[in-house]
Amino acid sequence: MTRGMVLGKFLPPHTGHVYLVDFARAYVDDLTVVVGTLAREPIAGELRVKWMRELFPQVRVVHLTDENPQYPHEHPDFWAIWKASLLRVLPAPPDLVFASDSYGHELAAVLGASYVPVDAARAAVPICATKVREDPMAHWEYLPRCVRPHFLRRVCVFGPESTGKSTLAARLAAHYRTQWVPEYARGLLEGREGRVAAADMPLIAKGQHASETALAPSANRVLFCDTDPLATVLWSEALFGAVDTEVRAAGDAASYDLTLLTDVDVPFVPDPVRYLPDERASFFARCEEALTARGRPFVRLRGSWDERFAAACAAVDTLLARPEVSGAP
Repeated sequence: MTRGMVLGKFLPPHTGHVYLVDFARAYVDDLTVVVGTLAREPIAGELRVKWMRELFPQVRVVHLTDENPQYPHEHPDFWAIWKASLLRVLPAPPDLVFASDSYGHELAAVLGASYVPVDAARAAVPICATKVREDPMAHWEYLPRCVRPHFLRRVCVFGPESTGKSTLAARLAAHYRTQWVPEYARGLLEGREGRVAAADMPLIAKGQHASETALAPSANRVLFCDTDPLATVLWSEALFGAVDTEVRAAGDAASYDLTLLTDVDVPFVPDPVRYLPDERASFFARCEEALTARGRPFVRLRGSWDERFAAACAAVDTLLARPEVSGAP
């Protein structure tokens, strides 16, 4: 039986890493992937291990957290340190070491193994993790599905009822060729002809979050969310004068890169799941206050439907042009 090893930071995993591991899997009988991480790195090591295990459920993935030197010039015993660390976490010394970088030659020799280079010229998959980190939006195609939610830009469409939130979210998703998250409460309450109880509020908040989590991997760079758990907090206060502890926690934890706050300068359209037609202005003020109190970045949308859409696109374009990664989980 031949044993192989792949060592990497996977910061983050990308399709080049997928090719490397799949190549090694096809080459050996038994493969171990070592995810070597440092506490100071910008993506948590535990998350990278989770991603690799999700990508390769049939492969042994081990986590190496030793704070080892990263380059040979940093320590005179560089290779001895790494040999000790690797032999400690590997189930057995490898016969073959697979890598796309030149360090693979020396690493294999130190471990008493043979080196197998894989796409060293980056011809098969022309990407590296540094480029992904520098501009994930520009290199989206190289991110595996399970990794994408970490870099995804999330935009919440937020505001009083009958201000065009659902229509705007769907229109934006079509424009940016991505996914949108419908309002969970509507589907829950329409079947009851709009009857709502305080006990529904935790279900609505949980359903909204679950829907967003489920749809995030399918999104293309940006995910548009028609409302969020914070809206459930505001509706709980408005309809019942109290907020469930879990609902409030979900509302406080809601995190978006941008919120589009829809104003009430459009006609009210009656609907079985619309409840406060005469309080839209005061509800808008409460929405604005809640966003400000939580430090959430937002843009107010006013005017005609086309004017709102144009303002929303301008804000989203600015968001997508920023190189920094999202803080979403």
